[in-house]
Amino acid sequence: MTICFFGIYKADYNRNKILMAGLKSNGVNIIECNSRLKGLVKYFDLIKKHRALKNKYDVMIVAFPGYQAVVLAKLICRRPIIFDAFFSIYDSLVNDRQSIRRGSLKAVYFWLLDYLSCTLADKILLDTDEHIKYFIKLFSLKKERFVRVVIGADMDIYRPTAAAPADGRFRVHFHGSYIPNQGIDYIVEAARLLKNEQIIFNLVGAGQNFERIGQKVKALKLEDKFLTRGFLPQDQLLDSIKKSDICLGIFGAGEKTRRIISNKIFECLAMKKALITADTPAIRELFTEREILFCRAGDGRDLADKILYLKNNSQIKNKLAENSYQFFLNNLRPTALTAELAKVIKNYAR
Repeated sequence: MTICFFGIYKADYNRNKILMAGLKSNGVNIIECNSRLKGLVKYFDLIKKHRALKNKYDVMIVAFPGYQAVVLAKLICRRPIIFDAFFSIYDSLVNDRQSIRRGSLKAVYFWLLDYLSCTLADKILLDTDEHIKYFIKLFSLKKERFVRVVIGADMDIYRPTAAAPADGRFRVHFHGSYIPNQGIDYIVEAARLLKNEQIIFNLVGAGQNFERIGQKVKALKLEDKFLTRGFLPQDQLLDSIKKSDICLGIFGAGEKTRRIISNKIFECLAMKKALITADTPAIRELFTEREILFCRAGDGRDLADKILYLKNNSQIKNKLAENSYQFFLNNLRPTALTAELAKVIKNYAR
């Protein structure tokens, strides 16, 4: 059976790359109909490219980000459509980042875009069961419409490497965007509580709260505790993770934190690093404290306690890293992550 991977996606984006690799390993043939042009012309480009492929596939997957592309897919495709929603734009902009006021015209637009893209698709892909529950409630959709496909990590890029020689300081690594669900305020609070310890916090990334966090670090006189950098080229990011003693996930107190498992969690586990993240319903869908050390969401004190616990217990830290890496190898390879989706596609193709 053959699927058409359709839309304005980046083929090398982690989500899309893993989906394609996993489906191929599950015996699914893939043809691509992709446009990277700008503006409205990209949609005409997709129409032209699809015309040559329309009789060569059994199922279409509208890849992330595909919210607008689903509308076009419904107009030109006569096969079942699977939409990789991945997350809700409305939830991200209105509830989490709060960059758009609830009830505003923009908020209504993004709610309608989420709703329309989901209702036009035959199946919808999301990354956690908690996310699925949220979509069911927000858009009054049936559970049978959804398939969970966990994010995972590209094992060609993220893999264990020899650790760099220690410099006497315990290195705590974080990478990601400075948006509310990441909970970077609580990392700063943990650093304040640990200011007398030989611990350095390496923060890689940028975004909504970047300047405010920088000002907070200065106000608390914690500059010597932080190595703060913007987004890095991939080789430098990998080097930063490699040199860390432990890695951090997400710690926000908002509802979105309860629904997601961040990319960085899978990436750090694939590199065999001990990791601390907020204890949420989503993270417990996959992991236990054999693999990841949990702390209370929105609690800098608990995060500080957990960092110090791993600093002072190297055997436990190393055991966590080993357990999480073995769990990753056994359960989170692309083949395993896409097995259920492959079954759905095969059923459609009969």
